[in-house]
Order: sequence, then structure tokens, then C-alpha cells
Amino acid sequence: MEIEYKVNHPITPNQYIELVNKTALGERRPTENETIIKGMLENSNLVVTAWVDDQLVGIARSMTDFHYCCYLSDLAVDESIQSMGIGKYLILVTAESVSESCKIVLLSAPKAEGYYSKIGFVEHNSAWVLTDVSQLVLP
Repeated sequence: MEIEYKVNHPITPNQYIELVNKTALGERRPTENETIIKGMLENSNLVVTAWVDDQLVGIARSMTDFHYCCYLSDLAVDESIQSMGIGKYLILVTAESVSESCKIVLLSAPKAEGYYSKIGFVEHNSAWVLTDVSQLVLP
């Protein structure tokens, strides 16, 4: 099986939804809302994809300034072909697309927590998430 990797190659919301629904990430993304998925794809400025023929089989979707920080929001590989190094290669191509000093940061899905430490990521215990702006404490 030959895998082709592409940087910022356009994908459709349906291609994204079909892929993530073949992974554990599907349960953590709003795959029922094509408008949100479309916005996620259009506003990501670094998307690395893996293809077998014309089939999307992997994605690393990021937002980055290319110099200091790259937030890797999605890393997904079709579960039927995981354990072939595709995820690691998607991360490598992402890292090669930013400056050498740029840090890659991510939040792990619970089912993937053990994966990242095995491939060289260092756990950081001070991530914070605000999902409801009404909870923001103002002066």
C-alpha cells in the first residue's frame, strides 16, 4: 500500500467526517454539524493529510504561527490501517512545515493518552479549557 502525504491539500467536510468516524476521534468531534466541520477545515492553516489512492486515510489538522507554537488539534488515522506509522509521519510532516524552534502542542483524547508519550511527547499538566464564555470571571 502506497501512502501519499499532502500539505494543505483541500478536503471536503464529508471526507473529514468519513475519516474521523473511522477513529476514536469521531466521538469527540461534531460530525453531525457540517457547518462547524467546514469552519474547522477552512480556518486551519496547516493541514497534513495521508491518502491511499483517492481515499483520505489520515489527517493532522493544526493552527500555527509557524515559529513559536503549533496547536495540533486533530490527529486521526483510519483504525483499519493504524500501527503502520502514519500518525507519526503526519506529525513529522507537520513539524517539517514549521520552524525548527516551533513547539507542537496538543490535547489528547483519553483513549490516545498513552500513544503520545511513547512517540516522544512530554506530558504537561497545566492545560485549561473554557467551553462556556459565560463562566469567564470578569472584574
